Amino acid sequence: MNKAIPIQDPQTVEIDYMGLDRIIEDEYKGDKENLIMILQAIQRVYNYLPRPALAYVSERLNVPLSKICGVGTFYKTFSLEPRGRNIISVCLGTACYVRNAQKVSERIQEILNTPQGETTKDERFTLEPVRCTGCCSHGPVVKVNEDIYSGITPEKVKEILNRYA
Repeated sequence: MNKAIPIQDPQTVEIDYMGLDRIIEDEYKGDKENLIMILQAIQRVYNYLPRPALAYVSERLNVPLSKICGVGTFYKTFSLEPRGRNIISVCLGTACYVRNAQKVSERIQEILNTPQGETTKDERFTLEPVRCTGCCSHGPVVKVNEDIYSGITPEKVKEILNRYA
């Protein structure tokens, strides 16, 4: 299933074109074969892939914008919509689910007042359900940015989230 490509007003995000040039030219030598790595670097800067940045990459690499957007929508790791500063991934795979991961997810949603797949109004957190983190014997597992928490209970959620507030 293809995700819709959001139409963003270029005024909503300030793009550092010199920074994009450093990524494209200095880090990846302007080689279109490095497109995925270029997009990863851009996402590290903006926490998502802003449409004006994608258009600029398209122009600089001479790659159709449709192809770049196709890569951005194909890989789950990329986001074409703004996300929170902290990405919370709650594993809802079978091993975590049977250990009450759904209750952990519900507690996070309650505390953040945000449903799964959404970003808080203050843009501090984005809650993303995932199907497996590869830590099946340690579930339920919650990942905040690159930090992994295992054996999580609904009672532990607030303490974890406070670390990122």
